[in-house]
Amino acid sequence: MNARIEDYALISDLETAAMVGRDGSVDWLCLPRFDSPACLAALLGTAGNGRWRLAPVSGGTCARRSYRPDTLVLDSVWQTPTGTVRVTDLMPPRADVPCLVRVVEGLSGTVDLRSELRLRFHQGRVVPWVRDAGHCTVAVAGPDAVWLGAEGSVRDRGDADATVWDFTVTAGRRLALTLGWTPSHRPGPPAPLSVPAETAVKETSAFWRGWAGRCRYRGPWREAVVRSLITLKALTYAPTGAIVAAPTTSLPGSIGGARNFDYRFCWLRDSSRTLSCLLRSGYHDEAAAWLDWLMRAVAGDPADLQSVYGVKGQRLLPETEAPWLAGYEGSRPVRFGTSAVGCFQLDVYGEVMDTLWLSLRAGIALPAHVWDLVESLMGFLLRHWREPDQGMWQADGPPRQFVHSKIMAWVAADRAVRMAALLGRNGPCAQWRVMRDEVHRQVCREGYDPARRSFVQSYGAPGLDASVLLVPRVGFLPGRDERVRATVRALGRLDHGGFLRRYGADGSSPQQQAGGEGAFVSCTLWYADALAATGDRRQAREVFERVLAVRNDVGLLAEQWDPGSGRQLGNAPKAFSHIALVETAFALSPASAWSERGPVTPAR
Repeated sequence: MNARIEDYALISDLETAAMVGRDGSVDWLCLPRFDSPACLAALLGTAGNGRWRLAPVSGGTCARRSYRPDTLVLDSVWQTPTGTVRVTDLMPPRADVPCLVRVVEGLSGTVDLRSELRLRFHQGRVVPWVRDAGHCTVAVAGPDAVWLGAEGSVRDRGDADATVWDFTVTAGRRLALTLGWTPSHRPGPPAPLSVPAETAVKETSAFWRGWAGRCRYRGPWREAVVRSLITLKALTYAPTGAIVAAPTTSLPGSIGGARNFDYRFCWLRDSSRTLSCLLRSGYHDEAAAWLDWLMRAVAGDPADLQSVYGVKGQRLLPETEAPWLAGYEGSRPVRFGTSAVGCFQLDVYGEVMDTLWLSLRAGIALPAHVWDLVESLMGFLLRHWREPDQGMWQADGPPRQFVHSKIMAWVAADRAVRMAALLGRNGPCAQWRVMRDEVHRQVCREGYDPARRSFVQSYGAPGLDASVLLVPRVGFLPGRDERVRATVRALGRLDHGGFLRRYGADGSSPQQQAGGEGAFVSCTLWYADALAATGDRRQAREVFERVLAVRNDVGLLAEQWDPGSGRQLGNAPKAFSHIALVETAFALSPASAWSERGPVTPAR
């Protein structure tokens, strides 16, 4: 049986990440990047697909675990009949190559432990050639080499297809194991293996505490906000500033279902909310890095704008399946790569324009060619905004006139007009104003159903969709508008055990699949935001605290929550969920240190 999704904690070196279970097993690790092939893939299969378990020989799960305050350093405490031991897991921020450090410390008595490392390269498939390299063990397959070293006395028990070390710790004794990756053509072990574990723990802890200390939020939910921001930072690919949607692939929205997708990439639909979250929280440099990645990724013909890109801005992300992996609790197929690059999504144009507008207001220096990009994107939208698309959720079936997509087309025109005024540019602003007004009239006429008293999912269809909760946030209509109030009341029908589904469960939505799915964390938080915008802050707070209560024991959220089974579902941890959490905390706090307005920096 696979561990529950909420049983996993995240550690990261800002270029890749590992998922550590409560049973002491690292069941997911891609090296050297988030989107590289997995070398530990038990998360999507069995132990035979690769894992690194470090735990007492007596077995079981840890008694308690937590991140050290304001860090991504994980402590797991095990209580056994003969003693107590603590395992500390971390990935030092990368200087050269990735490395994972596991420190064992005896707290009381005597505890026998076992480290069992089963490496399986190429998505849990290829058994490497393992050999003794003196002070460490090295496993090689194709372009990859993984080195395992020990700081302290351990005994290699030997195994046909695993590296197994047995050792005993007593109170006060400390021992460390370090796993490092290098390209297989590089000679010798990586430098991090020679760094004392105590040094790695201290420096990594100091890095995260220093970073968390910059957070400007001082409201009532600071612990949750800081943990979400640390998670967002952990999902950042530092060399480019890109932020992946999640570090995992193919964790299902419905156990046993087939809608299992790879989220180790960067979606433009998250763009403006990511930037807003970082700016509000005081992380100007990270926001600027995200903007730089975005500008590089979208360069080119606006007709070729994709909804998703790789961490380096790659456009080609071919989707393949891994039939040798059984899938999480039998949920197949297991996918690597994404076909979403081929979806036409009108909303991404609004996301990009809103991101540029937010950057301009915050004083982030924009490149000289930004105005050329604005005119290019708006030129495309002027010609194509009336066309149907696949919508925010990348709907199955034929394209439709999705209301949220049209609202985001309005956002694009609105932000373009505002940017022109701030920068003193003329351009075709008159055309953009005409488009903005026309889109607004059309959405209010075709996208609002007077009978249902709600904005709906698409023109001419009665289905409800949580994406229309963003109407007041993007400024399309104010929260006091009766149509917004009525829509918020109507969207309460998407309730699923106190949380919100993405869309109606009555089958009217083209996305609705057999077997359904859980409630979406981000949609539930949008509901709280919309309630606050309409003046119902008491209910908004209740909804928000309901979400806080379903975080796992170390404060992480997946994409979805299933109230029926009381389980997290979907890829985890999900950046969108944590971004929404931070945004809602700011919206509901009595005061904030962040100001929406910042100095305008001329284009360079």
